[in-house]
Amino acid sequence: MDRDFTVLGLESSCDDTAAAVLRGRTILSSVVADQTALHEAYGGVVPEIAARAHAEKLDLCVEQALTDAGLHLSEIDAIAVTAGPGLIGGVLSGVMLAKGLSAATGKPLVGVNHLAGHALTPRLSDGMEFPYLILLVSGGHCQFLRVDGPVSFHRLGSTIDDAPGEAFDKTARLLGLAQPGGPSVEQRARDGDEARFAFPRPLLDRSGCDLSFSGLKTALLRQRDQLVAEQGGLHAQDVNDLAAGFQAAIRDVLAEKSRRAIALCSGITGFSVAGGVASNASLRAALETLCGEYDLPFVAPPLSLCTDNAAMIAFAGAEKLACDGADDLTLTARPRWPLDQASPAALGSGKKGAKA
Repeated sequence: MDRDFTVLGLESSCDDTAAAVLRGRTILSSVVADQTALHEAYGGVVPEIAARAHAEKLDLCVEQALTDAGLHLSEIDAIAVTAGPGLIGGVLSGVMLAKGLSAATGKPLVGVNHLAGHALTPRLSDGMEFPYLILLVSGGHCQFLRVDGPVSFHRLGSTIDDAPGEAFDKTARLLGLAQPGGPSVEQRARDGDEARFAFPRPLLDRSGCDLSFSGLKTALLRQRDQLVAEQGGLHAQDVNDLAAGFQAAIRDVLAEKSRRAIALCSGITGFSVAGGVASNASLRAALETLCGEYDLPFVAPPLSLCTDNAAMIAFAGAEKLACDGADDLTLTARPRWPLDQASPAALGSGKKGAKA
């Protein structure tokens, strides 16, 4: 990629409104407007509220990103935007703004798959060379991908039900913890005994790299209800131990499935993890230890690049533009958009296409 090529990135696929300016691999600015407070009372993201907030904040984020970068819109070389997958109202807000900016300035428009943004983050943060293996693990997605190029992805396995981030959120609600659930559960797990409860490790008795987390959440619910029935409620240490046991189960499953994925990939330059759940310290430590066993370079991007952000979209857009060209103003928002379109759908499909 040309180190002087400057891209404006927009991200609005879920509950973070973001804009960033990237020059080569240098992040000139990155603005993220968090919506946590808007959804807190509902115990999860409300699509209608998220879409309205994106519509209200996107242009302000773009203005702030340009100001922070010390640039005018005319000095931008291209505009990259998340075109899917995600909550359709938010994705549509971003795509429409990006199309308007492109039409007004004549700058190239690039529609980016949100998952490609995460999958290419190791190249942004560490210059990782193709091909490499990545565990993309977030609130809505969990899959192992062999990344062979900016638009070339091969899925080795994925969740067949809940994503880990979704399971963390549901667990937090069951334990009366704040949202988002990942950080809340991780914080309570630090003071917990992960061996106290015998939580299952789903699908480890089956070959392959597919994952399942729905049953793990159900096991935690039953253990919580049993404690409440026996004690009349939950003590603080019960919550800590439940959180620790749940986190350990997810960590162990992901580590073992990562071992299997590594065994399926020859000639890779390294292994990486990305997505919001990649910020979990226990998971990172387990994966780093695993890669050490294989003498395989391990890349865990900075926490700011693991959660949703527009810098990764700008970078993925620049990489896609260089090898695949720009999109035109017929670019559409897509609620579903599998990265590996050659493999069978892992979560089924419908009128809107395969989920993953």
